[in-house]
Amino acid sequence: MKKFIKGVFKKTIYKSDRGYIIGLFKVKDTNSEELKDYINKSLTFTGYFHELNEEEKYTFYGEGVEHPKYGFQFSVTEYEKSKPEDKEGLVEFLSSDLFPGIGEKIAESIVDVLGLDALNKILEDPAILNLVPKLTSKKMELIYNNLLKYNESSAIIIYLTELGFSMKDAMNIYNFYKKITKDIIESNIYSILDNIEEIAFTKVDEIALKEGINLDDKNRVKATIIYIMKNLIYSNGDTYLEYGDIIKNVELYLKTELNTSYFDDCLFELEKDNKIIKYNEHYYLSSIWKSEDYVANKIVKLSLMEPKNYPKLDNKLLNLEKELNIVYNDKQKEAIKKALTNSISIITGGPGTGKTTIIKAIVELYTELNKLSYENAMKEIALLAPTGRASKRMTESTNLQASTIHRFLKWNKETNKFAVDEFNPDKSKFIIIDEMSMLDISLLDSLFKGLTNNIQVVLVGDYNQLPSVGPGQVLKDLIESEVIDTVHLDLLYRQDENSYINTLAIEIKNNDLAETFMETKSDYTFLECSSSMIKESLKKICKQIIDKGYDYKKLQLMAPMYHGENGIDNLNKELQNIFNPSSNDKDELVVGDVIFRENDKILQLVNMPEENVFNGDIGIIKRIVYSNISKSKKNEIHVDFDGNIVKYTPKDFNKFKHGYIISIHKSQGSEFDIVVLPVCNNYRRMLYRKLIYTAVTRAKRKLIIIGEPQAFVYAVNNDNEYIRKTSLLDRINNILYNK
Repeated sequence: MKKFIKGVFKKTIYKSDRGYIIGLFKVKDTNSEELKDYINKSLTFTGYFHELNEEEKYTFYGEGVEHPKYGFQFSVTEYEKSKPEDKEGLVEFLSSDLFPGIGEKIAESIVDVLGLDALNKILEDPAILNLVPKLTSKKMELIYNNLLKYNESSAIIIYLTELGFSMKDAMNIYNFYKKITKDIIESNIYSILDNIEEIAFTKVDEIALKEGINLDDKNRVKATIIYIMKNLIYSNGDTYLEYGDIIKNVELYLKTELNTSYFDDCLFELEKDNKIIKYNEHYYLSSIWKSEDYVANKIVKLSLMEPKNYPKLDNKLLNLEKELNIVYNDKQKEAIKKALTNSISIITGGPGTGKTTIIKAIVELYTELNKLSYENAMKEIALLAPTGRASKRMTESTNLQASTIHRFLKWNKETNKFAVDEFNPDKSKFIIIDEMSMLDISLLDSLFKGLTNNIQVVLVGDYNQLPSVGPGQVLKDLIESEVIDTVHLDLLYRQDENSYINTLAIEIKNNDLAETFMETKSDYTFLECSSSMIKESLKKICKQIIDKGYDYKKLQLMAPMYHGENGIDNLNKELQNIFNPSSNDKDELVVGDVIFRENDKILQLVNMPEENVFNGDIGIIKRIVYSNISKSKKNEIHVDFDGNIVKYTPKDFNKFKHGYIISIHKSQGSEFDIVVLPVCNNYRRMLYRKLIYTAVTRAKRKLIIIGEPQAFVYAVNNDNEYIRKTSLLDRINNILYNK
């Protein structure tokens, strides 16, 4: 038996943009013994709601739960508006905000004429309202239509929740399909996945199977194909898939062997519906196909534009060298000139080769050559990077405000769309994008669509680093296309002549590791230990670093894996006790099985452009505010991201984790004074050259490797990283050839 409470919705305490509500409910009746004591009292409730109106009567279905911080609450899984059962209730209902323009007098008249069964009578035959004196046809129509909507929305949302959808999902489905919701669900439940991104395929499939759908139903197979293609593309970074990979993985999911012709029919129908694209025996998700196609055409168009001519460029560059007391080498000068004259150019090189210095020179010269004031330079030049830390470095080196790409494009987290697009482009004329290796094909597509046609673009990055998390290997493909003027920087500048870090990076990149790699240098140490001793060795070296007075905020540990004894999750707990042990003068908060305390180092996991904090940013917990004293009446965690204070409430606590040790992937776009890197055979399946190269190149002043030399050598020699299936390079060549 479903537990329910009947009563009046009194007050909203909190409401999210997606309909999650915490509120107060005056209980009038219940069928639950544990809730009897709350009759005629207010009870806190939580759940997702399509709409709730204060002082209206509702029936909530769900369970009573004991929250560790907020006490007893009623967690709502389903709800419906309570239909009035007496004259007073009916009059109140008909004169409510649901029926604008219907006052108490008209409502009383309706009840007097039609009786206590007035609502059902109106729904059965709206013409019965003609019996009510002085009721206009306009008001009759309003009463019937709004009553119909009221019944319809409540009934449909209840229907969806009874199928197994959460209240949140049910609301999203109803808000999109309205009165045809039930027809859509019954005809092809999988079709909702085309329009509502938030709903998981696995949930829809679970409900469909429960409702008795055939295992090989065509709609199910087609939806599974799309699901599998998305999984493979986003897990491997491919932009297309082979036929064999698709059918093999679809059959594994369905746990059944499919007739080939039947499977081919499903693929063909998906092609007809423009959900997938088949080209040269390769299968693309339509969105990825369009992204690659747009980027390829944009690249070719930019590469064929006439270069700009600045007659005084050489003199200006010479003057800048004198002004900054810098002597640029020939390749650096070439990179600067090509960036300023070409519509698109690439500058690539490893750490310490002067990429940041060159960006500063490009900005300075562009401003001078175009006679721009600082204010106008800010309008014309856009400095972009995929991460907050990388954009901050650009700001510091150029004195111009840099931005993440998501912030530049004005990303809306609720709609997952960019406000800056082909219909509303940015007005910048000169764009520099740093850390290009991190950009996937979809993000570059969105960026190009948000730029004007007369744009100049400079792409800066190190193609030897890890490729993007999302599909594509954009920087690598663009360099190999050879259609964009590219300058490869190779001379080292960042560290002094006694530095070994960059030397090691070059050796790793070239797969030419010197036999002396274990020898201690001024900025480099290799501490040998077994896999079983990694944890203790890390704790020991971290204690030594602290004892020497180093700021732990400038130290970063990183590893290739999250799970296991030497995984990131386990090591973070150990390192917290070293860097930030519990004490009476530091507040802390338990979230699940994790303790967060003041002065903790944390890692942001998702983009929050509205707060100017992004995936991969590292901050420090400055304050924990408990619910009994916070303005929001909820526990709060305040995090300092380089001077930007972000306040998190419980709904956002899953958006960050401890950052004492982070993944190498998450370190991209960042640099740290000291890097400590464990390398052992436990990580063997994750060890390969680009991963180690990326980790090593994050260190600016000191690199400490702890672990097994044979594992490190294996990683350097292992070039067997997954080769991504992409077609950007081929598309560019095809466009040029066809022209």
